[in-house]
Amino acid sequence: MPLKSPVNLDSISDEALLGTRVCDLPVTVSGTWLADCVEQLYRELADNGILFRPKCFLADEWLTPENETCIGIPFYLAHPRLTALEKHFMERAEGEERTECMKLLRHEAGHALYYAYRIHARRKWQRLFGSAKTEYGETYRYRPYSRNFVRHLEGHYAQYHPEEDFVETFAVWLTPGLDWRSRYRGWKALDKLNYVDRLMNTLRGRPPRHTSARQYWRISTLRCTLRHYYKRKRRAMAEEFPDFHDSFLKKRFLSGTENGTGSQPAAAILRKYRKELVDNIALISGEPKHLIRELLTAIQKRSRQLDLSTVDNESAVLLSISAYITSLAKNYQYTGRYRGKKA
Repeated sequence: MPLKSPVNLDSISDEALLGTRVCDLPVTVSGTWLADCVEQLYRELADNGILFRPKCFLADEWLTPENETCIGIPFYLAHPRLTALEKHFMERAEGEERTECMKLLRHEAGHALYYAYRIHARRKWQRLFGSAKTEYGETYRYRPYSRNFVRHLEGHYAQYHPEEDFVETFAVWLTPGLDWRSRYRGWKALDKLNYVDRLMNTLRGRPPRHTSARQYWRISTLRCTLRHYYKRKRRAMAEEFPDFHDSFLKKRFLSGTENGTGSQPAAAILRKYRKELVDNIALISGEPKHLIRELLTAIQKRSRQLDLSTVDNESAVLLSISAYITSLAKNYQYTGRYRGKKA
């Protein structure tokens, strides 16, 4: 049986690329801009006297396997063609810009260091951050104005779990040139930063206690094609795409080509009654106002993009929008998702 020709990412057609298995992609961290980012991470650790160097490998997403001391970097960042493919299907490639890549590397390094030095076993850590045994949920609720947590990655990620709280705090502490003492002056989060500062001083020059670095979810184990990979990924993250609300909106409103005399833009109605909608839906659903605002903003923006309008009176529009957002909010309350997962 003849050997398969290696994939040439610079010349392969789009169709052939989608039919390629992830494990057959000729990419590594070495020799790419990612290697420079990893070296920068190592310098930052060395500058703070930390001996630990987490090994980095290509995986299906940003991750640090539980209880392992290595970092997975998404394979799509290892070649411009794959980055473009990620953006085509997912609208953005997380970590594409060097600044964002370094923020993510510092975050994942926090996880790896957390496992390497068994930090969760320290009583002071538990008093400040909480129990490491807290279960990870599929989603989390956050308080957008809380000063108990640092702000590093988007989405107030420090509020997800005690471990994420520590990891985000560590990432802020590690960031070169960031005056975190001034940035977080008066915040409760400063207590956590000061703790991390003292803790890292105790770890200076000390080798890690735990060195297991099994590379779970590395690309060599991913035998699905890129077509299947993105089909599955888009399905799992459907709520994050602008067209998530299209099915409801197209049933409820008229499209641009159907607009007639006397019709009003849907986005204008939503903007006009935004405060009333947020207040009433939050009261009915019991969900925080920031979540309702995010949903309403997405629906309003998508209505404008689709050039949707209506000839119905405003009361009817507000009633249907309120019912729709309330149903999403209540489903989120009980399942952690706006809609049930598709099989």
